[in-house]
Amino acid sequence: MDALWVFLMLLVPLLLWTSSTFVFYFKKCFYVAYMMVLGAIAIPLSILKCGGRDVENMRVVRALVRHVKYFLGLRFDVSGLEHLQTEGPYVIISNHQSSLDVLGLMEVLPDRCTMIAKKELVYAGTVGIVSWLGGIIFINRKKTSDAKSVMADAAKTMLEDQIRLWVFPEGTRNQRGDLLPFKKGAFHLAVQAQAPIIPIVFSSYSNFYLQKEKLFNSGTIKLKILPKIETKGMTSDDVAGLADKSYDLMRSVFLGISGFAPITQSNGPPRTTEHSPPQSSQLPTYGTYRLGQIYWHPYGAECSILSFQNYLNGTCNLPQV
Repeated sequence: MDALWVFLMLLVPLLLWTSSTFVFYFKKCFYVAYMMVLGAIAIPLSILKCGGRDVENMRVVRALVRHVKYFLGLRFDVSGLEHLQTEGPYVIISNHQSSLDVLGLMEVLPDRCTMIAKKELVYAGTVGIVSWLGGIIFINRKKTSDAKSVMADAAKTMLEDQIRLWVFPEGTRNQRGDLLPFKKGAFHLAVQAQAPIIPIVFSSYSNFYLQKEKLFNSGTIKLKILPKIETKGMTSDDVAGLADKSYDLMRSVFLGISGFAPITQSNGPPRTTEHSPPQSSQLPTYGTYRLGQIYWHPYGAECSILSFQNYLNGTCNLPQV
């Protein structure tokens, strides 16, 4: 048994040094397990603090989670924090790339702010329990009528309890290198409550985290908080325009802080897919552009990459320039 432990103690550092796939799974497993441990710690602290379910428990969660980024080798470059000093209720909207978004959320989470999340989260062990204790509002994304009812109740709660709500208007995680079209729920919520919208944009994780390629390196995430968008006087007729305005603004910022070249696209179906390569004029002016399992060089050469390491090393047959 002692020999086995010695072997494992030697093998794990070796794999962490030599295998990017092992690093990916090691960090993912550590992240999930450690968040569960923190959830177990937060549950009794939240009960002692507020006696049960209360948005004030998000202070406990924020305090416990903010250090996790250091274990994963992540840093946040935050700008625009002054825009969160707005008094009263408001709706925060942000893009959604992975579960790592939680770390950025906790980096800037204002007081009396909770989230709207899919109902499946409540079953996620200790994380689900502490999410409930923190006042997170759960919706059933598969039933539109239920989601609309929850949003209407959330608008009333915002005004009665003077809370802020964080919503991911894309509705699902997205690592396509662009924003998905926004769903209208967050904007109906803001208009019903006559509360301002504060957009927050996370830069792309693609330079350090890629799910399909099993890449999870250290990296810096730029997080930009934009000025509030007022909704006073708006009605349900203005929701579509409000969603389009927010989408265009956030997408422009996302491409800018991620170092991507702008591509014309409205708040509708994505313009490019895995089977529809971008035009050369749409490509970044540096490096390579990832599109599914195909990588496109800015000079127009198609590279079939067998592994992400080859991509990083640039071992494609490229023309001489």
